[in-house]
Amino acid sequence: MAIMTKTKHSEFVTLTVDDLTRAIRNSIRNDIRSMPEEEARHMAQHVMNFFGYSERIIDNILEPEDRDAFYMLEDSGLLTTEREETTLYDGREWRIHYWIFRKDRILQLAKARDKRIDPITEEAMSIYQEIPDDVWRITEKDDA
Repeated sequence: MAIMTKTKHSEFVTLTVDDLTRAIRNSIRNDIRSMPEEEARHMAQHVMNFFGYSERIIDNILEPEDRDAFYMLEDSGLLTTEREETTLYDGREWRIHYWIFRKDRILQLAKARDKRIDPITEEAMSIYQEIPDDVWRITEKDDA
């Protein structure tokens, strides 16, 4: 599945599952661990299935678990929200909430180089794995 879209710079680009997968991994990655490729791909496919060929979707089609994933992607800068207000015939205000792909950010993160763990850092961290478990336990000191 792919979405043909226009970026802020008026370029037409196609946003693919692979792009979104790489963007998810690169946005969630930190120095020690990252989201596994398989998990990121599953999330990317799941999100793309909601959007279909659109650039925005209405919020009330989401289940609470899906909305949680969307909030996580919003925190990562991959999605944003928009709100539209309209007045109903009886005078009440009605709000419609939308989720929108941040295409420029997704493409930027998709093209970013993979951040790798520095081998020195990995080696330095492995020293903690060699320390026996009993060393980590807090012992009471004799007050006598």
